[in-house]
Amino acid sequence: MGELRPSRLRVRDVLRVGGAGLRARPLRVVLSAVGIAIGIAAMIAVVGISTSSREDLDRQLAALGTNLLTVGPGQSLFGENSHLPDEAIGMIDRIGPVESVTATGRVAGAKVYRSDRIPASQSGGIAVLASRTDLLGTVGATVESGTFLNTATARYPAVVLGAGAAARLGAATGEPVYLGGRWFSVVGVLHPVPLAPELDSAALIGWPVAESTLDFDGYATTVYTRADEQSVEAVQAVLARTANPAAPNEVDVSRPSDALAAKQATETTLNGLLLGLGAVALLVGGVGVANTMVISVLERRPEIGLRRSLGATRGQIRTQFLAESLLLSALGGAGGVVLGVAVTALYATYQGWPSVVPPWATTGGLAATMVIGMVAGLYPAIRASRLSPTEALATP
Repeated sequence: MGELRPSRLRVRDVLRVGGAGLRARPLRVVLSAVGIAIGIAAMIAVVGISTSSREDLDRQLAALGTNLLTVGPGQSLFGENSHLPDEAIGMIDRIGPVESVTATGRVAGAKVYRSDRIPASQSGGIAVLASRTDLLGTVGATVESGTFLNTATARYPAVVLGAGAAARLGAATGEPVYLGGRWFSVVGVLHPVPLAPELDSAALIGWPVAESTLDFDGYATTVYTRADEQSVEAVQAVLARTANPAAPNEVDVSRPSDALAAKQATETTLNGLLLGLGAVALLVGGVGVANTMVISVLERRPEIGLRRSLGATRGQIRTQFLAESLLLSALGGAGGVVLGVAVTALYATYQGWPSVVPPWATTGGLAATMVIGMVAGLYPAIRASRLSPTEALATP
């Protein structure tokens, strides 16, 4: 007679036996799976929310344009404040790839108040800026109410308030404000300007009225420049020399869209912290799986002994408990993926962002749970397979 060989467990049999072990202890299984699910959900939510926020920023930049450059006066070699030449705007406008140029100038000493009864020290930090009438199109700003300055109103005491300035003053379109020692009428209020946030806390008046009534020196303090998308870097490289050929080192050139991108990049530190917390939660879940499997081995020693006495091999016992561990982790991982995607979708919807969860995050989350399940179930599976039939059956 030939040597008897134990039959091999088919994949379907392994899953059926492993599932039966989990169904016998539903509460313990659920609690262990929840630990895994929390860790996976935390990691997917962090990645998903971060990606959704970045996608929203990309869409904003695409709508606003990444081709806005700003030019301003810096400091001289001796630390003194410099100013841009009167011809700076015209010279910048003659650069070939430049599409539009506009400017604002700070009106020194002018402050704005809700009324003439407010103490001079309580100005609210609102800057008074002389503005060219073509400002909105270049910086990508829009009017929330009223209108912006035009050729006519720029000569008269009319003011347009940034969103923050209007909120601080409690002023609306059509109401008067006390600016520079005289009354100005609010003709418009702006929406927030992402690429020029300094305008949000400013009161904008016409260039002519600023020079005629508020002793404005006429020097531009910020020149906004739109350049062709393909030539932004080239234009940025020559702006300082063009704006002030005599002292290009006294000119500051910046790109507001880069500042927004840098702000977004700083959030990666917080994301790393949250991912670390998610990993800790996942580790705790793995410990819970291991604990569940070890207790399962101790409770089921008679079952293990019976199966061994009926011919089950060590490898089959080991496969059974390893399958239980993997199924338990897969259950937690699937729940974690669903929970993480749901949290991302809810938060993104609340913020008005597009909901984006990278495929690698969900795939990686499931892969991580399987690795956790394998590691957590390996020791209990080996321990169960090493039990001899007599030792296991002798356990009360």
